[in-house]
Amino acid sequence: MRYSNVHIETIGYELPPNVVTSTALETRLAPLYKDLNIQVGQLEALTGIRERRYWDVGMTMTEGATRAGRKALAASRVAVHDIGMLVYGGVCRDYMEPANACAVADGLGLSNKTQLYDVSNACLGVINGIVQVANAIELGQVRAGLVVSCETARQIVDLSIEKMLRQRDMETFRLSLATLTGGSGAIAVVVSKSNLAPNGHRLLGGTMYSRAKFHGLCRWGPATGVPKQIEPGTVPMEMITDAAAVMEHGVELGEETWFAFLEEMGWTVEQVDRTICHQVGAPHRETVLRKLGVSEEKDFQTFEFLGNIGTVSLPITGAIAEERGVLEKGHRVAMCGIGSGLNCLILGAEW
Repeated sequence: MRYSNVHIETIGYELPPNVVTSTALETRLAPLYKDLNIQVGQLEALTGIRERRYWDVGMTMTEGATRAGRKALAASRVAVHDIGMLVYGGVCRDYMEPANACAVADGLGLSNKTQLYDVSNACLGVINGIVQVANAIELGQVRAGLVVSCETARQIVDLSIEKMLRQRDMETFRLSLATLTGGSGAIAVVVSKSNLAPNGHRLLGGTMYSRAKFHGLCRWGPATGVPKQIEPGTVPMEMITDAAAVMEHGVELGEETWFAFLEEMGWTVEQVDRTICHQVGAPHRETVLRKLGVSEEKDFQTFEFLGNIGTVSLPITGAIAEERGVLEKGHRVAMCGIGSGLNCLILGAEW
């Protein structure tokens, strides 16, 4: 896919106030570590994640996404009445229905003519939303749109720790380790027609590939073995991830998508100035960059202090990279997302 008339103008984000270290999580897991002879420090050693953030108890996804949306719109030249589409792309939602986008749009005071809906695709929801808005702009359906998300890790991490302490076996620890990398945060991205935001970052195009046969490698949802008669909304939740298999097959998919992306964009690896990737952890980053032929100097990471924030990870990393001067005007930037399913979407932009 290619775009000729789309800019990514501004990215607003909101970080939670509570910093939670990997050491603090391991302290809670002390009985399990003792039973399995696991040394404290393994979580950071295995993932490269030193800390992540949690929202205050009671924080809603609507409020987080709305705060980020206000920041993005305040920094934008796009008028609120020009926002013709709002897409909420988070995995976490306040309700099963209505769409979380409705509550965020109300909080931001968007027009009654604004298209509102949610997109769900594991960690790719926000960049899928960017594609949705970009397509609508190219088709002349809207002049600008806003893609928002808010993710929270507190509940699923707490449930996973409870399960690990209850079962106290290595297999449960192995399948729950990735959950402990989760962080929280909110993001909002203004995507507009080029003439509305001439100083924005030009969205050039992208490529998406999938490997649906691996959809069972990572899942977040109702716990296995739950009786069917339990009422919806009361089902115990769990997150199970075969991290080794996700890495193996995710890297293969990422490599295939990457070289198709370069061909689509007419770029060589050397012509890519910066990569902004979904933030999983140190081993994943090192393996992916090696397979793509990209040096670590060209990549920017935030997982060390933010963890894996799902749909928020890639765009918030881009926003922080821009704040720190890592992304400069004229840079060719590849935004690489790999998510459960498995799906890979890579977008190319001229900063």
